[in-house]
Amino acid sequence: MTAIIRRGAIRATPAPGDAGSAFPYINREISSLEFNHRVLYEAGDDRNPLLERVKFLAIFASNMDEFFQIRVSGLMEQAEAHAAPANPGEKPAAEQLAEIRRRFRELLDQQFETFERVCASLGQTGIDIVDYSLVPEHHADLRRRFTEEIYPVLTPLAVDPGHPFPYISTLSLSLAIRMEDPEEKEERFARVKVPEVLPRFIQVEPTRFVLLEQVIAANLDMLFSGMTILETHLFRVTRDADLELQEDEADDLMLALEAELRRRRFGEAVRLEVDQAMPAAMRRVLEKGVGVDPADCYEIPGMLDHTGLWQIAGLDRPDLKLPPYSPVVPPRLMPPDEDEPADVFAAIRAGDILVHHPYESFAASTQRFISQAASDPEVLSIKMTLYRTSGDSPIVRDLISAAERGKQVVVLVEIKARFDEEANIVWARKLEQAGAHVVYGLVGLKTHSKTSLVVRREGSTLRRYVHIGTGNYNSGTARLYTDFGLLSCRPELGADVSDLFNVLTGLSRQRDFRRLIVAPMNLRNWILEMIQRETDHARAGRPAHIILKLNSLVDPACVGALYAARQAGVEIDLIIRGICSLWPGIPGVSEGICVRSIVGQYLEHSRVFSFTNGGSPELYIGSADLMERNLDRRVEAIVPIEDPDARARIDDVLKVMLADDSRSWQLGADGKYARTEDLRGVPGTIDTFETLKQRAVEMAASAVVAPHRPHAGVGSLDPRA
Repeated sequence: MTAIIRRGAIRATPAPGDAGSAFPYINREISSLEFNHRVLYEAGDDRNPLLERVKFLAIFASNMDEFFQIRVSGLMEQAEAHAAPANPGEKPAAEQLAEIRRRFRELLDQQFETFERVCASLGQTGIDIVDYSLVPEHHADLRRRFTEEIYPVLTPLAVDPGHPFPYISTLSLSLAIRMEDPEEKEERFARVKVPEVLPRFIQVEPTRFVLLEQVIAANLDMLFSGMTILETHLFRVTRDADLELQEDEADDLMLALEAELRRRRFGEAVRLEVDQAMPAAMRRVLEKGVGVDPADCYEIPGMLDHTGLWQIAGLDRPDLKLPPYSPVVPPRLMPPDEDEPADVFAAIRAGDILVHHPYESFAASTQRFISQAASDPEVLSIKMTLYRTSGDSPIVRDLISAAERGKQVVVLVEIKARFDEEANIVWARKLEQAGAHVVYGLVGLKTHSKTSLVVRREGSTLRRYVHIGTGNYNSGTARLYTDFGLLSCRPELGADVSDLFNVLTGLSRQRDFRRLIVAPMNLRNWILEMIQRETDHARAGRPAHIILKLNSLVDPACVGALYAARQAGVEIDLIIRGICSLWPGIPGVSEGICVRSIVGQYLEHSRVFSFTNGGSPELYIGSADLMERNLDRRVEAIVPIEDPDARARIDDVLKVMLADDSRSWQLGADGKYARTEDLRGVPGTIDTFETLKQRAVEMAASAVVAPHRPHAGVGSLDPRA
């Protein structure tokens, strides 16, 4: 196959099984930046309520912080080591960094143009973010508040021969101050950190705010008594936050991780953001002091660090937010009356239950499943994987309660979950103290699967109940992320999940499962075989259609297999929220493949795999994206959806998303994303999020559910089931 190179946005990657050939492949980092461009678009779209637009500005800024901490830092290490590209035809790391810097500067311009428009609109609604100089009538009160509330937590750090350049912690805001000693007639330099423990926006009137750093800058005479302040400028440093844990050399994984977390604060600097008005001489001092190349210094034309905008987004202004939506109780889990909760186990015995968050209540389904298991005297054992959970986790509290009641509780806490490591360590210790068996994962792998198992005594038999999902056991993100979960007591699924936990907690080397598809054991082979099966159907003239709904599609082997399938005539629809390395629309290669991305009120997080299979469709959900890390370096679980009602619901969701013309973007043959409504030239009429909210409400309102026939053999714990 001939490599197709366009504007440097792709890299040629060898096709599976043919090291000498290459195919179009969009660079992962550029694709990630383009996803964040779509996020930023939402901040500028005046059809979104105003405080929702503020929220998207904060999300964009947070995403960019993580991008630099993890992705850019990794490329810098590769560039420094002059590492060869991972794939033939791939650009060297230094060239990728140059392209990232160029594109990021373009996004910065758009970010601040959007910020200015959003601030102007906020002002029209009575919410003003004003410059300190424009509120002289409040200066006296702000100085009093500075003295009482801010001054006590500030620490000025001088830079001179006796005081080396101070260490600047990652993502913290700082003031760089040039001053003069009037007695010695010498210039001095100092740094003051803007305290993270204080609100970023200081309220001077009910809906009028000034920035904390401006209040500090206006009162520096109290910190540097007797000195003449010449100029003050804001800056911010981003550091490498990717952990380098040598798991195979660690005697105690948790202690090793805690040590590495401490090291994270001292990672190499990868980005310096400075006030645009900062003079070149001061910039050079900072670049040298924090250790960044001038190419990695970014001039910011306005407010630094838009993650602080969460404070504004959280203002109590319902008129500037989306109408409140309360997740509905899944019809099968509706309580018999207001004072009596639903019997989740009885509902599952009647048939598989599919739940769809946040349209359906996490608390009334997944969380209720664990809560009932914790209090039910007939439940003997609860096993669960925890990747990310909320700070005040109801599910972890239920697991602790279950352990204290004497139930066998086994929890695999993935303490290597990026940026949740410290919280997960805290929960792991609390679970251990309560008597739960806590496992920290497998050496060299992250446990990313979303699985739980409850063993319950029912008469003379034991029955296994399982939950297998696409999202974390996190009550907070369950209100913001779209995810599917399957509740079932099918004996073959119970046996599979039992075997999976034996792999995770013991020394089992099992690779084959009855119904589950598990990474890294067999997921890669499975997905390639499924794509090949559709390819064979197409060549034989049978119906062949693949729909993949994922967060990311990056794995070169999967991309190559999809190209081959399309060339054989397979219809392919990809709903990829974020990174997509497959390049659609290339004549003779990927012509006819449709790639969509849907961005809006909720974060699309569920993973769905749909195959027409020659007229005998198969449908799966699970935790894995098609990335090398998911297929080869993580424990993932994919489950088939066999209940007809559940299959119909997921099919309906996919149809809505493929028809969406209000929130969807399409990746074109030019490698760029365009809004579907712009491509069609008319305003969109189908909004995925609004449509699915309406469907959920209607389904709950008409909750007359046809009886489900119990599955045969539900009581069996035969491991051969």
